[in-house]
This record gives sequence, structure tokens and C-alpha cells, in this order.
Amino acid sequence: MRPSFHPKLINDPFLDPGLFIPFLFEKRALLFDLGDLHALSSRDLLKVTHVFVTHTHMDHFVGFDTLLRVFLGREGEIHLFGPTDFLSHVEGKLAGYTWNLVSEYPNNFGLRVTEIQKERTLTKNYFCQDRFRSEEPPTVAPFSGILLKEPSFHVEGLFLDHRTPCLGLSLVENFYVSINKEALQKMGLPVGPWLTRFKKALYEKRDLKSDFMVTWEERGKLIKEKGFVLGDLADKIGKISPGQRIAYITDIIGSPENYEKVVELAKGADHLFIEAAFLDRDRETAHKKYHLTAKEAGELAKKARVKQFTLFHFSPRYNHQEAEVQREALEAFNQGKR
Repeated sequence: MRPSFHPKLINDPFLDPGLFIPFLFEKRALLFDLGDLHALSSRDLLKVTHVFVTHTHMDHFVGFDTLLRVFLGREGEIHLFGPTDFLSHVEGKLAGYTWNLVSEYPNNFGLRVTEIQKERTLTKNYFCQDRFRSEEPPTVAPFSGILLKEPSFHVEGLFLDHRTPCLGLSLVENFYVSINKEALQKMGLPVGPWLTRFKKALYEKRDLKSDFMVTWEERGKLIKEKGFVLGDLADKIGKISPGQRIAYITDIIGSPENYEKVVELAKGADHLFIEAAFLDRDRETAHKKYHLTAKEAGELAKKARVKQFTLFHFSPRYNHQEAEVQREALEAFNQGKR
């Protein structure tokens, strides 16, 4: 099975946090956190449609300017999500620049920004040609833990304690449709954009008796098409498997309340990305700064029964001790196992 999402940390574990999640066979990606983004190419950044910011400390939000700079003057929209006071923080960023030339741009790029509160969300739009000013009141909606919901996946979020509200995040794929390329070849069918439409039809639970058109395209132009019954085509070239869960946890104190929430959010995750800011010998410092130790990260991964985990967000004091940080977390994860 080839997963739909291929998450990777943007930077090495001593630099700014951030997770880049590109989609397989699609020119699309998600971002968890907006730290320093210079390790990503403009081509990567232009794939981003949705950004989820855990909190607005500088090392998690400084990349906002980089992302905006890449998209400025282009058509499209980016959706941004962040915790309490996020709207005012985004507006503060936007207010720091002079926008007198943007009315000359042919495209009207926009930001759709959602602030997550305990029981509700506030959403506002900011458009380039309006100089990124928004006079309209925010749209209010109830919040039940789901930040984004699409046919094939959803993103969950909950509040954790970092001496300021900090979002824990989890990307949950509903199920995965894999394509049998050998069967494609036997049927004389091409690999192309129609496969994305095919998967979407299954994710949206379209009537399996409905018609579906396979298309041959060259440079975006339709050359040929052939009709199938959706269910028959799915039986021949598709395989449906359980989807994956990707969890992302950073900047939290190792308190019982946080432990309980993280275990619930990351339960059974295929991949947990979790901070390990300090070694356990410096636990007192970690708690004062509201961060996890490597041992606590390993304990949480074990309690959540994740399949694998990756550590990040190390304190620079361990610049030559990365192996020790990794070892401490792994020992906690394997404690009691045979």
C-alpha cells in the first residue's frame, strides 16, 4: 500500500518546527506550523492549501511572511487555522506592510483565516486587492474538534497547555484507494489526472452504478475518453485499505491533563511527530519552560500505541547529543516490551 500522504519535517530537529505533508499524485500539500520555511522550494510552497498553526510563538509563525511572499500576485486562496487570538496576530502581520501597489495585480489572492476557540471558530477573509483589510465581522461556527473535513480525510485539533493555548493536530485519512498499475496496463488505461477524479468519486461514495469517464490527456488537452461503470472499474483497478493517521505534538508541558489529551489524539497513529526539547535529567527546566523531555515523548508514544514516532524541536544545549535524546525516547517507548 502506498499512503496518500508523505509527511516530512521541514527542518532538522534543532531548528524551527514544521511538518510538510504533500499529497500523492496531487499538486497539493498541508503545513503543520509556520516556522522557518526556507528549506522548502517555492514549488513546494505553492502546493500548500491549508496551514495549521499550533501557536504563534515566533519559531512556529515566522514563516507566515515567506508563504505570503511566494503566493502574492497569484490567483488562489490559503486557509489558515490557529488558536485563540489568531485573527489579531494575522492582522498584525498584514498591517506591517504597505499595500499601495496590490490594486495593480491582475489576480486577487486571498487568505481565509480561522481562529479556534474552546467551543467555537471565528473565520474572516483577507483579499490582496482590498489591501488585506477585512471590515466584515467574522463568521462564527461551533467547534467540536474537527478543523477541516474533506471526503477523503479530516484534521482534528485540541487544546494543550504551553502556558498559552497550543493546538495538538492529527490528520486522519478515512480510507485509502490504491491503484493496481498492472491492471491498468492490461486494460490499456493511462496514468493521469483521471485517477484523482476516480479516487474522489470513491471517497465521496458516489453511486457505484454511475458512469465514469477515463480520459487521455496531453498538455492539459483531452485526446481520448472511454466510459466505464464506476463499480466495475473499481473492482478491476482499485483496492481499498484502512487510512493512516498522522499526529503532531509540540510545545507542551508533560502534565497529566496533556498526557490524557495527547494519548487520545494520537491513539494508534501510523506516525507521531512529537517534540523532545530536553533530556529527562533536565526535567525541571523542561517543566518550567512547558516542554516535553525525550523520556516523556517516548512514554506518550507508547501509551498512544503509535506505529512509529519522530522526535523534533530539540534544545540547542544538546547540539552534540542528538543520539542521546533519541536513545532516551526509544528506551521509554520500549520499556516493558519483550
